[in-house]
Amino acid sequence: MKIEDSLKQTYISMLRGINVGGHRKVKMDDLKDLYENLQLENVTTYIQSGNVVFQSNIQSCKVLADLISEQILQQFQLDVPVIVKNIEELNDVHESNPFVAQNRDVEKLYVIFLSENVTGTVVEEINKYSGDDLFIIYKSVIYLFCTNGYGKTKLTNTFFEKKLKIIATTRGWTTVSKLREIAKSSISE
Repeated sequence: MKIEDSLKQTYISMLRGINVGGHRKVKMDDLKDLYENLQLENVTTYIQSGNVVFQSNIQSCKVLADLISEQILQQFQLDVPVIVKNIEELNDVHESNPFVAQNRDVEKLYVIFLSENVTGTVVEEINKYSGDDLFIIYKSVIYLFCTNGYGKTKLTNTFFEKKLKIIATTRGWTTVSKLREIAKSSISE
């Protein structure tokens, strides 16, 4: 093993708002090429909503997010926020979901990934809007259980972005689990 290989880390990037409702379209093959052109390695995309697992020697999620976002703007003329988590962070998010421990319906579970950690200072205000839905802020994610499904909740991605004044992107629990599986398998290759 080369020294630079030992420095490689596995990352998961999630693009905000592409291929939703037929807007801001980016083909996953083109996205994969973009990542490879940035010298990111072992690139794997998952479904059409901008989920990418890759490896890099760059050791900063923020640097990677900015690099990818800038390249998307340059190549596709789309201003797309990107959130990057490393495999350890994704493992922590997956293992710490309190709603899974409560045996909640996974089809109604979501994770809102945030661009930075938040404090509990806005929780009381957000609680006014939650209705039957439940949420828990944990580090730089929000676990969300939508009693009547995501399509009927007031606690949308946009809602949290406005209240918290940070970038966010939402993924269903099944997608989060699959991204973790892909990331873990890329380490063993």
